[in-house]
Formats: sequence, structure tokens, C-alpha cells
Amino acid sequence: MRIGELAARAGVSVRSLRYYEEQGLLTSTRSTSGQRHYTEGHVERVTFLQRMYTAGLSSRTIAELLPCVDSPSEVTSDAALERMAEERERLSAHIEELVRTRQALDVLMATNRAHRERLRSTVAS
Repeated sequence: MRIGELAARAGVSVRSLRYYEEQGLLTSTRSTSGQRHYTEGHVERVTFLQRMYTAGLSSRTIAELLPCVDSPSEVTSDAALERMAEERERLSAHIEELVRTRQALDVLMATNRAHRERLRSTVAS
């Protein structure tokens, strides 16, 4: 199948597929005229890549995990699990930072509300 059909069947843009190829996450064969051609298995591969992106993984991290998919073994599975655990820790730290940032914003908003209330009281007096 050609790139447009793969994009439609996998629910992604043609641009995404080209990006996946640039990042080494997806491969295609080329016709003599240079058109990309894909197999049925590529639909599943792209769906898998999308799940990885949805989980917040970067292209680099996904590339590190692909040996577990492409050459499954206990070693690649262990390496993938360890890498995913590292990513989970990174995300947890980011979430904690976002919570602290939100709390700081809440304090600023409360300060602003109190200031506005004082202004209203002063104007009403």
C-alpha cells in the first residue's frame, strides 16, 4: 500500500509517517519512481508507535524500546521495562513540579483576590 492509504488506515497524517521514517521508527520499500510502499504489518506498527507517543514517550525513547518489539527476548524485554520505568520516573517528577507550580499559582490568585477585595472596600468607604 502507498503512504496515503497507510495514513488513512492507521489514523495518522502522511507527515507523521514521513517523520517516523526520518526517526528510524518505520521503514518502507521504494518503487523505481521513489514512492513509498508498505505492508499490512505497517498498520499495526504505526498504531503501536501512536500508543507509545500517547504514553508521552519521545522518538528517541521509542527507538530505544523497539528492539523489544523487533527482536523479542528476555534481554530486550528487560531493557525495555527498565527504560519505561525511567520514563515513568521522569513523568512523575514532572507531575510533581507541575503540582508545585499550580500551588504557587493558587497562592498568587488568592493574593490577587484579597488585594481586589481590599480595593473594593477602600473604594466603597
